[in-house]
Amino acid sequence: MYNKILIANRGEIAVRIIRACRNMGITSVAVYSKEDQDSLHTRMADQRVCIGEGPPGNSYLNIDRIISAALTTKADAIHPGYGFLSENSEFARKCREYGIDFIGPDADLIDAMGNKSRARKTMMAAGVPVTPGTEDPVFDAQIALEKAKEIGFPVMIKASSGGGGKGMRVSEDEDDFIPNFNMAQRESVNAFADDTMYLEKFIRKPRHVEMQIIADKFGNVVILGDRDCSVQRNHQKMIEESPSPAISEDMRREMYNVAEIAAKCVGYYSAGTIEFIVSQTGEFYFMEMNTRIQVEHPVTEMVTDVDLIEEQIRVSAGEKLSFTQEDIKVTGHAIECRINAEIPEQNFIPSPGKITHIHFPGGNGVRIDTYIYSGYTVPSEYDSMIAKIIVKGKDRNAAIARMKTALDELVITGIRTNISFQYLIFSNPIFCAGEADTGFIEGILNYRGGK
Repeated sequence: MYNKILIANRGEIAVRIIRACRNMGITSVAVYSKEDQDSLHTRMADQRVCIGEGPPGNSYLNIDRIISAALTTKADAIHPGYGFLSENSEFARKCREYGIDFIGPDADLIDAMGNKSRARKTMMAAGVPVTPGTEDPVFDAQIALEKAKEIGFPVMIKASSGGGGKGMRVSEDEDDFIPNFNMAQRESVNAFADDTMYLEKFIRKPRHVEMQIIADKFGNVVILGDRDCSVQRNHQKMIEESPSPAISEDMRREMYNVAEIAAKCVGYYSAGTIEFIVSQTGEFYFMEMNTRIQVEHPVTEMVTDVDLIEEQIRVSAGEKLSFTQEDIKVTGHAIECRINAEIPEQNFIPSPGKITHIHFPGGNGVRIDTYIYSGYTVPSEYDSMIAKIIVKGKDRNAAIARMKTALDELVITGIRTNISFQYLIFSNPIFCAGEADTGFIEGILNYRGGK
């Protein structure tokens, strides 16, 4: 087992990993930008190293500075968290080059599954159902237009290295295709330094359902239940829950089997997520695989009682999984709500600034993952998510009631947040009936006000 782990990330996921290290008796090292010098993760870690200032490119995306920090502090391993360098194969290879373990799959697996267009091709070969679309990547807008005509409009334009909704556009017809393709490609270049794109048939009002997996280096794969992530805005998830209310038990078992096939066909190990879209008529299709821990991993932990971060670390260190598929029992229902520093009634623009007061909810079945505190200044340079509330109830209705209570109790002053907008969702009859699809948020964006 590792003696020291450097966390190449910030915010609540850095705090989460530090806590796992503490539980395992592992020394933690935090890296931080100048803007994050007062963030909670820098105070909780055993050691901390400043790696720059300003935009992520100068700090959390600077591979050389992170590797240097790991070598200087004599860290055995680096945990990348999610986002930033978590699915960067160059970073994983650089870690290996310097004798540092990358806590995640190796670089070849990241290339095979982290690249969306390559993953589609791999899944097609394995017989996994895939949304109709291009089998090979596309780079040129005019060639892509011809491919789009073959697929049939509407089509989804996607960045091969994409994530978090970046590099994605829907084209309704030939007239808007090239402008949308060029915008998505520019966004991909800016966010991921990659101009590789692919196309999929756009399925209207689908459900977004994903399978959490954990696998070791001995070929053992375990499915840790499913999650529904259909409530999203601009392809950014807002609310996640487990299990999904969108699928039957028969479909759930079928999706478990497909997820296992997907993981085993590439020899996958570490934590990962197989993401599917489910059509209104009940078909499901492989969408992509995330080769990292997910923002929404706590809902899985709540219903399975498995610590995904600790298990991910053990697998990376060469240990076998500490449980089998038969050991996993999904109990109750869990929901996660992302709390962002933003102003919903002004098109969700970020709202950085100093927090003057916080009161977090508590009680049985309530978990808070965050990095903020009273007096903390939320920087403008990074993602606006400042906290996650996760609740568990005996069933979905109980979980919704508990989340409403938690949101009602939550107080954050000094900045604007999406708390009231989230509360509105949990009072919406479509959501409460378990019928929200990926276009659900568009239907309630006439919201005005704020908390």
